Amino acid sequence: MDNLKYKTKIGMYWTFLNQAAVHIMNFAVGVVMARLLSPTDYGITALPAVFMSIAGVFIDSGFAQALVRKQEVTEKDLSTSFYYSLGVGAVMYLIMFLAAPWIAVFYDTPVLTSLIRITALAFLWGPLRTPQVIILQRKLDFKTPARIAIVNHIFGAIVGISSAYSGLGLWSLIIANLTSSLMGLVQTWFAVKWIPREKFCKNSFSYLWNYGNKLMGANVLEILYINVAPIFIGKFYTPETLGVFNRAEGYAKLPSAQITGIIQGVTFPVLSRLQSDPQHLAQTYRRMMKMTCFISFPVFFLLCALARPLIISLITEKWEACIYLLQIICFAIMWWPLQSLNRSALQVQGRTDLYLKMEVAKRTTNFMLMCFALNFGIVAFCYYQILGTFVGMLFNTYYTNKLLGVGFWRQTKDVAASYILSAVMFFVVLALIRMIDNMILQLVIGGIVGFSFYIIVAYILKFKEIEDVKYMLSRKK
Repeated sequence: MDNLKYKTKIGMYWTFLNQAAVHIMNFAVGVVMARLLSPTDYGITALPAVFMSIAGVFIDSGFAQALVRKQEVTEKDLSTSFYYSLGVGAVMYLIMFLAAPWIAVFYDTPVLTSLIRITALAFLWGPLRTPQVIILQRKLDFKTPARIAIVNHIFGAIVGISSAYSGLGLWSLIIANLTSSLMGLVQTWFAVKWIPREKFCKNSFSYLWNYGNKLMGANVLEILYINVAPIFIGKFYTPETLGVFNRAEGYAKLPSAQITGIIQGVTFPVLSRLQSDPQHLAQTYRRMMKMTCFISFPVFFLLCALARPLIISLITEKWEACIYLLQIICFAIMWWPLQSLNRSALQVQGRTDLYLKMEVAKRTTNFMLMCFALNFGIVAFCYYQILGTFVGMLFNTYYTNKLLGVGFWRQTKDVAASYILSAVMFFVVLALIRMIDNMILQLVIGGIVGFSFYIIVAYILKFKEIEDVKYMLSRKK
């Protein structure tokens, strides 16, 4: 068990390095792109996101999680998953190719036809690296994927920025993404030299489908829910409004994606090793939950406090409209990493049936609330996201309580101290930056003082999470 703990620690190191490097590069590239491109450019590229994301879910179909969780994986399992994903990827590309003109008409944006057809090319080569990624995850090898991700994002960033400076406009975003995707494929094949050696197996497919189809359904619902707002905003408002919302949400999602990426990348394969020991699984789950919130809460509160100097300093005053939206969204998205951990608990125990039921109830309720909020403008919609997150927590923790005995109130109690301390830090930073005129100094001094205050007070109050942080930073096994 100590070996698993050490592997978890190493996994956290490399996954954090991976996520940090990727998101820092994305952030830096985003700043450069935002200076070179207009809100309308970003709005147009965001319009087809929901269609592309849903196609991606069908290509995976939950098979990757099924194989990571399975006790023993055979060559037939890997080959069957490979053939299925490759075939569905080709079908999804054909569907997107044929549907592109109708999507362009729906949004009254002709350029979407060629944009979708070119972007969807990734569906043809994306499945070619799925078995290799599964093999690395099962080995708890997080170092190799981290190196691959960093290299292909650097290459994609260089190509994207060069394209933007060359005047390619919104196409520079598409070129960057496709380049990064291709580099990832090439590197993964060099790192894990696997080719299919077995034929398609019905028994393997039956296991993969029985586990994955419910997960696929839940993921489709999640993507529809997350992306339906841009559809409505793009249709009933303006591309500029969508661009502003997309930038605000994008900056709020940066830390969320970083933390959630670590949770999904490390905790699922690690917790899968404990699926036969519910008591130890529950204890490990609670410890991960506390550590996750101890790290995530101060990040979001600080981002909210420093939103104005951050936006104005990095992407200029033309994006000032997204400042208030960013601050509101932070209070909703700060809970997403915890919700991700709740969902992983159900997947680890193989209860994708409960996972699907939970998602149907949660997304249906939140969809009705969202439709109501959209009638009152973009600001009201951002406020609604806070309510929607609370509703989501109630649903997410219901089955976690049933299976692990860790329900809403216990989780709230476990993370309350971190939330309260983060809120106090928020007001300290707000008071401090009011006394500073220079926005760069607001960012630097506010960030340093905020994190220092949080860590020092947590140490004085003897937060148990401090010990976990010390272990993570030490060289102990």
